[in-house]
Amino acid sequence: MKRLALFLLVLCVPSVLPTAYPVYFKEQYFRLYHLHFIQYPDDTIENIYWLEQARKADFCNPLYALAKVENERQWERYRYLFTMHIELKMLEQHLYLGSKFDKRVAYFYNAPWKEQNLDSLKTAETAYRAALAYWPTAVEWAKKAETIRFTPLPDIQQWEDEAFRIVNGELDYADIIGDELARLAEVRAAFESMDQTTY
Repeated sequence: MKRLALFLLVLCVPSVLPTAYPVYFKEQYFRLYHLHFIQYPDDTIENIYWLEQARKADFCNPLYALAKVENERQWERYRYLFTMHIELKMLEQHLYLGSKFDKRVAYFYNAPWKEQNLDSLKTAETAYRAALAYWPTAVEWAKKAETIRFTPLPDIQQWEDEAFRIVNGELDYADIIGDELARLAEVRAAFESMDQTTY
């Protein structure tokens, strides 16, 4: 009797285990993107991967969209806003990654590690420049979304706000990243002028 119960239990275990589901659509990949309380570079790289997959994938059926879509104009606006939002998230993730390697100040006591700090700044600059590459596309999609302005999508109000701020010039990542790159160049110059033998 015990053997029969154990046999039945073994047969039932696979049906209880959670199963994986295939991921095909932008919305599914976007749901895999997530922020951690403390975001390490590996977490950021993982998010960049999921967002990159979302960029390449097709949209799901409007029935499964991340916002309630009731007509074709809403569906068009939803797609524009979603694409803009993906571009912004890619940009932000590259900024997060760059900030992990950015030495915001060249302290005199870091002179013995001058070369390591310069390498770290080079990595940060690469990430910032990669972030900047997503900005023109985000602006383009925001402008397209704003051409269909009076088609509200309350479920994604934040995306609508982002598009409005981009089109009106209130949100300009080109300026933000430009300032970061200028500051980084000053920090690099300070490190390059350090004499390692003094300390």
